[in-house]
Amino acid sequence: MAELLPYDEFSMFHENAEEYGIPYAGPPDVQRVAVEVAPGRNVSSLLWGAGTGPPELVLVHGGAQNAHTWDTVALALGRPLLAIDLPGHGHSDGGPDGAISPASNGRDLAAVIAELAPDARGVVGMSLGGISSLALAAQAPQLVRALVLVDVTPGVNAEKAAPITNFVNGPTSFASFEDLLARTMEHNPGRSESSLRRGILHNAVQREDGSWVWRYARFRTEPVRAHPEFGDLWEAVSGLTVPVLLVRGLAWSVVDDADVAELLRRQPSAKIVGVEGAGHSVQGDRPLELAAIIRQFLFPDA
Repeated sequence: MAELLPYDEFSMFHENAEEYGIPYAGPPDVQRVAVEVAPGRNVSSLLWGAGTGPPELVLVHGGAQNAHTWDTVALALGRPLLAIDLPGHGHSDGGPDGAISPASNGRDLAAVIAELAPDARGVVGMSLGGISSLALAAQAPQLVRALVLVDVTPGVNAEKAAPITNFVNGPTSFASFEDLLARTMEHNPGRSESSLRRGILHNAVQREDGSWVWRYARFRTEPVRAHPEFGDLWEAVSGLTVPVLLVRGLAWSVVDDADVAELLRRQPSAKIVGVEGAGHSVQGDRPLELAAIIRQFLFPDA
């Protein structure tokens, strides 16, 4: 049997803090919780700061990611919050309609938030998490008091998402951790090796033979050959009656100027913020900047 690499999902927060210069007084108050959203099917989340109060915001990651993508943002914010593993990602069970169905994701998010964070000031959704949060807002508007879309609108399509799809459609298993790290570094040249190592440990599982498989690949039976169309969710954008913020990565993005124009046509009061040096995964590329943007938008009096 191959040597198994030890993994403790709560053991690396000090590395996040050290890399980004965040004061660190010891391990944060974080616990893993699960909500049964249907008989025998659970959605898992990370609950931050439960000892200081109920969650003040909800964070929803993008496709092929998991709740730990928000670790540095959560440390920087220092507020009680809920970071959810979407169905078919992280520690959550698979979704009834697959991992990238906004409608079923929205229903599951509603069940989780209603139980764990019903009074949150806002929902922050990145990429697939943002699309799913739009579906959530359409289905359960009482749970979304403000919405932050991180580098996504319903205008995302196959051409815009090609860099992401190319990565996700790569091998589902790797002979070694080093092979997995090499591919991840190739597709994320702007990120530090240490941050990518942490990300892999959170987002992949080592099997008994020593090989590695992405957590989200457990539920994947074939490549994502065609990017789904989310255009019908523009109507959900039109239906929003809460403050809306779009955060764009300015290094590269799946959001173009036409998407911004359409968002503003449907929500003239929406705010748009660009982040220099950030690509699509703003929370990974520029977590401190994103935390400051979220803080100013959702907690302006703090």
